Amino acid sequence: MRSPHVRVEIHLPRVCAAAGAIRARIGREVRLIAMIKADAYGLGAAQVASALDGQVDEFAYFSLAEAREVRRPGLVTGPPDGAPDEFAALGVRPAISTLDEARRFAGRRVALHVDVGMQRFGFSPDRLGEFISICGDEECFAHAATLPQAHALARAARGRVRMFHSAASSLLDRPAAWQHAVRPGYALFRDAVRVTTPLRLVRPTTGPVGYSRFRAERLGIIMAGYAHGLRPAPVVVNGRPQRVLEAGMNTAFVTVHPDDREGDEVMLLGDGVSPETIARATRTRPHEALLRACAMGERVWRVE
Repeated sequence: MRSPHVRVEIHLPRVCAAAGAIRARIGREVRLIAMIKADAYGLGAAQVASALDGQVDEFAYFSLAEAREVRRPGLVTGPPDGAPDEFAALGVRPAISTLDEARRFAGRRVALHVDVGMQRFGFSPDRLGEFISICGDEECFAHAATLPQAHALARAARGRVRMFHSAASSLLDRPAAWQHAVRPGYALFRDAVRVTTPLRLVRPTTGPVGYSRFRAERLGIIMAGYAHGLRPAPVVVNGRPQRVLEAGMNTAFVTVHPDDREGDEVMLLGDGVSPETIARATRTRPHEALLRACAMGERVWRVE
């Protein structure tokens, strides 16, 4: 649910700048695959893909439905829920994790999905030869969370598969994990979003406040709450660190300075409030914090 009182500003040039920085780091020998699953982490997959055209080698999706919406070639990393002809028509490669999938897509261009420790989808590295015999040796990939997991894919695939890759954003600073391609998502988007909402009211209090009965001499009220994905976390008001004290369904209480007034901007993400800051406060991952923030309000895309 999006609040009409929250503005989600997406800076597409910052996404492009992040892609450029990654390209400069990895060079031209390593392919750059932009992961735009989950609507590009909430930034808007179609808009992000248009901005990144020509700056990345291709795109990665989780589902065929996502690829169908964006209509750009690449890799579908989730289960191949669709007909082989539709994958081919869209120019996307399915991820093959089971023998049934391998047989269904035999003779088609695919990416073999090797499980090196995530234990979600994929087959064990020692079965790679079995899958190559059915689907060929063009490509395999893994979802590696650690460098040893990336090494596990390399040991299985080197000399047997033409292209293999396992590094997402968390391994971009480990050149040994780059292999033939990298698949950043979060690293492209983390600095490109600014989420704000105005102070609707600023008022003194007369005793315990809200459902949790907290105490504060003075507070602000914003028109966003847990229905929009907001949780108690740090915010910034007029350049000063503040905090969401309690989130209701459609509103929330925030701490304020004596100089803060109704209509002043409350920074929910960006300019001093990073996804990592929110993640620490809410005991989640930065990826989830970014996705939640992007879903809070109406999105606006900046192109310059």
